[in-house]
Amino acid sequence: MKTRWTDKVDKIQPWQEYPRPQFVRNDWQNLNGIFKYAITDMQDEIPEKFDGDILVPFAVESPLSGVEKRVSDKQLLWYEKKFTLDPCFEGKRVMLNFDAVDWYCRVFINGKKIGEHKGGYVPFSFDITDYLIEGENTLNLRVFDPTDKAMQPRGKQATKSHGFWYTSTTGIWQTVWLEPVSESHIKSIKLLPDIDRSVINIKTDVEGEGEIFASVKEGEKEIFCGKISKDEDIEIPEQKLWSPENPFLYDITLKLVDGEEKDSIQSYFGMRKFSIGKDEKGLPRMMLNNEPYFQRGLLDQGYWCDGILTPPTDEAMIFDIQSMKDLGFNMLRKHIKVEPARWYYHCDRLGMIVWQDMVSGIDKLNLILVGALPNIKLTKIKDSHYKLFGRKDKDYRDAFEKELYEVIDTLYNCPSIGCWVPFNEGWGQFDAKRIGNEIKAYDSSRIVDHASGWHDQKGGELNSMHRYIFPVTLPKMDGRPFALTEFGGLSYIIPEHAYNASKSFGYNVNYKSSEKVTEAYKKLHEEQVIPLVEKGLCATVYTQVSDVEFEINGMFTYDREILKIDAETVKEINRKLSY
Repeated sequence: MKTRWTDKVDKIQPWQEYPRPQFVRNDWQNLNGIFKYAITDMQDEIPEKFDGDILVPFAVESPLSGVEKRVSDKQLLWYEKKFTLDPCFEGKRVMLNFDAVDWYCRVFINGKKIGEHKGGYVPFSFDITDYLIEGENTLNLRVFDPTDKAMQPRGKQATKSHGFWYTSTTGIWQTVWLEPVSESHIKSIKLLPDIDRSVINIKTDVEGEGEIFASVKEGEKEIFCGKISKDEDIEIPEQKLWSPENPFLYDITLKLVDGEEKDSIQSYFGMRKFSIGKDEKGLPRMMLNNEPYFQRGLLDQGYWCDGILTPPTDEAMIFDIQSMKDLGFNMLRKHIKVEPARWYYHCDRLGMIVWQDMVSGIDKLNLILVGALPNIKLTKIKDSHYKLFGRKDKDYRDAFEKELYEVIDTLYNCPSIGCWVPFNEGWGQFDAKRIGNEIKAYDSSRIVDHASGWHDQKGGELNSMHRYIFPVTLPKMDGRPFALTEFGGLSYIIPEHAYNASKSFGYNVNYKSSEKVTEAYKKLHEEQVIPLVEKGLCATVYTQVSDVEFEINGMFTYDREILKIDAETVKEINRKLSY
C-alpha cells in the first residue's frame, strides 16, 4: 500500500527537516539516505560484504526502506555509511546523533567501537571526534532486536503480524545526523512554565565553563534579555496562555559565553498548566490553565503502511494532527509509541494536547487477565503478581523504568504533553501505583494515568476506563476525574484501501457503509457518552485515528485516503463534548 506521500519521499536524502526543534543549533549535517545493509548470523565482526542498499531512516521491514525483509532474533542487522565532514565542523567536537534505533546497537567509526545503546524509542549521541580521520570516514552499526522473543519495550511489534500485533521495526527508524559543538557547550535545558507566578523556569546543563545569557521573545517583541543562572526563573509579563484554541509559543535563545560565544541554541515554550480540580458542582475535573477543560481525543498509534513506525514525510505527520483538529478533537493519545521530535513540535504549534504512553514490554500476554476478566468487570487485580502480568524478570522491569524516564526527559519541554501513561490494559504492568506516584514527583506539571483501562491500583490521578463491547457507564466516583481512555472501535472496511481485506478485524460491529458507521458513531456518543459529561466524565479517547494493518476501526483508512465517518457528524458530536 502507498500513501499520498510515498512517491514524494526523497530517495537521495529523506527527512531533511531539522530533527530537534526544541534544541536547535544552526550547523548540522544530515546522514539520512542510502546506507549499505547486511543481515547476518550472530557475529561481532563488521561484514566484509553487504547485501545491498537501504534508505535510512526507514526500517528494514518497511516498503520505503527498499528492502522489506524481517530480521529474526537469531540474526543481526548491519549498516555502513561513508561520510565526509562539512566545513562547519572545523575546530569543533563532532557529535553523532541517532534519534531512534530499535533495539540494541553497537556503533563503530572507522572500524573502532565507540559505544552502544539499548532502547528503541529515545535519542542518543556519541562524541566521535577522536575516532575521525581526514577525508572520508566510515560509520557502521550492529543491531540486535529480539522483538517478541524478549521483554524489552516494543509496543505492538510482532515477529508475525496478526490482529492488533503489527509488523516489527528493526534498526534505524529516525534521523541520523552530526552536529558540531565547542569544548564548552550547552548539553540540555529543562523548561517549566508556572502560570500562577507568571514565570518560566529554565534549568541549563553545561559542559565546561561559561556564563549563560538568555533572550525571550513574544513574537517579534523581546521581553527578556540578560544573564541567567543555571536554574533561573524569568518573569513573563502579561503572559499569553497556551491552549488548543490559542497555541501561543514563546521563543527563547540561550548563549554560552566564555570570553567569546561558545554555543547558541534556540528553543520555545508555552505558558500552560495541566492540573486536577473541582468544578462549580464539586465534581473532580481535569483542568487546563486553572479552568475545567474537556479533552476530546483519539487513540493515535502512529503506524504507516509505507514506513511502518516512520512517517513517510514531515507533511504526513502534519496531516494526521491537523485533520483530527479540523474534526474538532483537541487531544491525541500517542499509543505505545514515541514519535520523532517534530511530531510533538507540530502538536505544540498547531494546538493538540498529547497523552504520551510508555512503550510496553511483556513476556507473554495473558489473554484471561487483559481480555476476559475486564469484560466481566474484574479489573482490580494487584499488579505485584509479576508473573501473572508478564513481568517476572527484574532486569526487564528495571530496564522499563530506565527507558520510561528517558522518554520523560526527552519530551519534558513539549508544551502539548498533558498526561503520562506508564501502563495500558495490564500489558506488562507492575507496581503501577508506585510508578505513577514517582512520575508525578518527577514531573508535577502533567497529569498521570497510572493504569489506563483496567487493573486500577487506586493510584494517581485518573479513574481510567476502557469500554468496547459493553455499554459505557459511569463508574463509582472516588474523587478522581473519570476519563474514558479507550472506546468505540467501530469498524468499516473499504477493501481497496485495506491492508488485508480477508483477515481484517475491529473491536466492534463491522458496518457495511459510511452511512451505517456514522449512524453508529452518533448513537454511541449521544446515548452513552455525552450524558455522562455532566455527571463527571472529563475526557474521551475514541479508537482510532486510522486503520492499522489488520485493524479497520480508524477514522481514516490505513493509507489516509478516505475519512470513513462523516466529518460534519464528528464535528457536531465534538461540539457537544464540552463544558
